[in-house]
Amino acid sequence: MKLDEKIISKAIITRYYQKILSHLQVDVAIVGGGPSGLVAGYYLAKEGHRVALFERKLSVGGGMWGGGMLFNEIVVQEDAKEILEKFGVRVQPWEDAGYYTADAIESVCSITSKAIQAGLTVFNCISVEDVSVEGNRITGLVINWTPVEMSGLHVDPLSIGASFVIDATGHDTEVVHMVAKKAPGKLMTPSGDIEGEKFMCPDEAEKKTVENTKEVFPGLYVAGMACNATFGGPRMGPIFGGMLLSGRKVASLISQRLK
Repeated sequence: MKLDEKIISKAIITRYYQKILSHLQVDVAIVGGGPSGLVAGYYLAKEGHRVALFERKLSVGGGMWGGGMLFNEIVVQEDAKEILEKFGVRVQPWEDAGYYTADAIESVCSITSKAIQAGLTVFNCISVEDVSVEGNRITGLVINWTPVEMSGLHVDPLSIGASFVIDATGHDTEVVHMVAKKAPGKLMTPSGDIEGEKFMCPDEAEKKTVENTKEVFPGLYVAGMACNATFGGPRMGPIFGGMLLSGRKVASLISQRLK
């Protein structure tokens, strides 16, 4: 068979537009493809919800790829080990009780693969530049190509409707910042504004990451490191259990409301 480049191009263009057209309105839009966003997408999709994840970079996985300082091993604690094992990741006990290690690359690839197979749709190289608001509630995202943003071109964006939005953008809390700056009302934080991330303290941070996984503005939830940056918890360093547990928790919270 002789390959025809026009057929190849048509197949790519048609399939992609079928994918994005079917996600112009979703149950949940996740911003950020790190571990908490991917895990949230997996559990929500498994429940039968229409979920789209928007990642500004070419690849998903966030900081998990690099482990700690580019040593591509990750550490999780006892209560997060089962989540990695659910995704088929091989987890090894460390010599000190309660600590487990896993290959960072295997973890990202396994979580991503299982999430997509469960029904999560990932759109990479797309940045969120604004949110849609009706009344006092987030109702969707305003998106554009990341290369457009990077090059500074004046290209108008498009909109995606969503019943709920998850900010899983990590330390930057990109969506929460947009809302704090532009939306009416105040955030559901002690000050009504972004509290800011504190110094590193893994033990407290891992607990606070899960505790702070909640709604921060009507229709907007935070997951992963965005939780502590929003509600004022410490950073956790190169341990990923809290990220995984946060992803599972936010999926459960939103799924209950969707039902």
